[in-house]
Amino acid sequence: MNSNVLVGILIPFLGTSLGSAGVFFMKDKLHIKVERALTGFAAGVMVAASIWSLLIPAMEQSKALGKLSFVPAAVGFWIGTLFLLILDHVIPHLHRFASKAEGPQSNLARTTMMVLAVTLHNIPEGMAVGVVIAGWIAGNSGITAGGALALALGIAIQNFPEGAIISLPLRAEGSSKWRAFGGGVLSGVVEPIGAILTILAAEAVIPLLPYLLAFAAGAMMYVVVEELIPEMSTGEHMNIGVVMFTVGFTLMMALDVALG
Repeated sequence: MNSNVLVGILIPFLGTSLGSAGVFFMKDKLHIKVERALTGFAAGVMVAASIWSLLIPAMEQSKALGKLSFVPAAVGFWIGTLFLLILDHVIPHLHRFASKAEGPQSNLARTTMMVLAVTLHNIPEGMAVGVVIAGWIAGNSGITAGGALALALGIAIQNFPEGAIISLPLRAEGSSKWRAFGGGVLSGVVEPIGAILTILAAEAVIPLLPYLLAFAAGAMMYVVVEELIPEMSTGEHMNIGVVMFTVGFTLMMALDVALG
């Protein structure tokens, strides 16, 4: 694995780690408006990445199918959505603002289930980075180094506030600063692992790359609709989440077009 690939894999993880370090110099709890703003921003980045970095390339690689070029993207999208739906039901986890855990009954600590919730969120992001890098490595997929870098940077940017969003609540729940930082970092470890596994899988089945790209998009969109949008809209009505969604969407769109 060359250094460029390694850097691309680690950039999103670095974003999570730096955000988690916020526990050392920020208040123990973010203001509700700030949390909603950051959540909306992350949702916007993920939606734009799903479209420009994953679904559009998936359909472009299936042009030979003519009017049916959408089929691999549609199939992969559904499989990715169902994959996250299954994980959501088999892994115990607790979302922010929720009083009741999801998944099977468990005796896990509340803080552990909060980390698991963010880890579930990060799985499709790692897969997305991995499959795009795999497409770039293949050389004949139409995915450029700039496109792969744009996705890695976009996910790293939205991972930065996410790291703070997980580490600060852990601190507020009673964890020490180092333990809260570790929880935030740990939630992001799944991204480089998922990226590496996806790269290995994609290199072995390059003909299925359109399906894998759409798979990652479906998984990411599941997270946005099931988790991020409800979190940015819960409680008293305010528009900050929607505004920041637009900011995140625009930024990721611009990155992909400018660098891709």
